[in-house]
Amino acid sequence: MQPARGAPMVELAGRAPADEDAQLARHAARGDSRAFEALYRRHSGRVHGAILRLTGGRHARAEELTQEAFVRAWQKLPGFRFESAFGTWLYRLAINTALMDLRSLKNDPVEQGVEEDALPEPGAQPFCPAEREELERAVAALSPRTRAVLVLHDVEGWKHEEIAAELSMAVGSSKAQLHRARRLLRRALGATNDPAL
Repeated sequence: MQPARGAPMVELAGRAPADEDAQLARHAARGDSRAFEALYRRHSGRVHGAILRLTGGRHARAEELTQEAFVRAWQKLPGFRFESAFGTWLYRLAINTALMDLRSLKNDPVEQGVEEDALPEPGAQPFCPAEREELERAVAALSPRTRAVLVLHDVEGWKHEEIAAELSMAVGSSKAQLHRARRLLRRALGATNDPAL
């Protein structure tokens, strides 16, 4: 039942976040835009962060894709079956939105990203692995598919089988891309002589 205009949204105090999400999602699925706004506020930071990593730090594109993901969520929410947590469903939808964008760039040489030979040589620029900004720049310099495999596997915790299915590649290709991404990051961060990396 949708609350009347001006009526307070459903009381959620004392509930676990997943329970709150489910309650808000049920209301939003029935057209309650205030409930959906609450879900947006709760999840937009995490969704935007993941998409930002997948776009290689392209803030404007990440913002566009974040908005697109939430528009899709609003449109698909009436069909959400609550078989998983709302946050999990939303996050997967957002990642898929970014991956569809990545697939659309596959044949666009301007958007392919920086390849191995274009990465700075160790020592050419002072890299410090402990500095997040340097690491993010190195990740952003990877080609989109290589970056996607790295982010999905090492940051988001996906299995190679899931990555392969989402990116339409063989499992072995996912593993090879991950190995390549790690090698390029070691090189970019000046850690090529460290056998532990």
